[in-house]
Amino acid sequence: MKRFYTAVAAVPEDGAWRITLDGRPVRTPKRAPLSLPTAALAAAVAEEWDAQGESIAPATMPMTGLANAAIDHVLPGAQAFAAGLAAYAESDLVCYRADAPADLTARQAEAWDPFVNFARTRYDAALRVTDGIAHIAQDAAAVQRLAAALQGMDAYRLAAMQPLVTIAGSLVIALALAEGEVDPETAFAAGHLDELYQAEKWGDDAEATAARTARRAAFDAAARFLSLLDATSAGTTSRG
Repeated sequence: MKRFYTAVAAVPEDGAWRITLDGRPVRTPKRAPLSLPTAALAAAVAEEWDAQGESIAPATMPMTGLANAAIDHVLPGAQAFAAGLAAYAESDLVCYRADAPADLTARQAEAWDPFVNFARTRYDAALRVTDGIAHIAQDAAAVQRLAAALQGMDAYRLAAMQPLVTIAGSLVIALALAEGEVDPETAFAAGHLDELYQAEKWGDDAEATAARTARRAAFDAAARFLSLLDATSAGTTSRG
């Protein structure tokens, strides 16, 4: 789509923030009003629209994309969406360890044990850890307590949690990031420990590197989206 506007603004409306293009409100792909819950997130979305050149490139607008997803896809069925993410607790990455070689098992323990401990101390969710890839049933109460953490999130937070959980392969890693226990770099590295170990030992090809770079960009965008939901700022932002 060609750029059809000059001025971009983020303006308060009914306790939320709206993005306007030449004074006209932006709508989601499903034609709902693009409403943002914080001024900081609204400013970031406005910056993405303002940064577009002659053509609009959605791939360069991750904050807008996540906001659209929250409104169009999560909000209509937030509880079911949360339940889908909660299912990751039943086979969480941090619970499945290698039995060899020794340096990999040690690296997994060092990186993943803190997340297992976090689940226990923060949510009273005692997760079972096993060697190998054979499925191990988790305590139903532990899974339920982790699921409850998601059920308390609004649609915007759930939209950001989705790429964090799926890219890391771990609900616990995503929750630790959302709670500020780890930074995005640490969380991403924990979720890709095995892949990074294999690349270190046997080398990495360009395709694998490019795919991991793309996943890292999506992961960082979701982490930033979460941080903007917690940020506080005031005022009306206009550009153009």
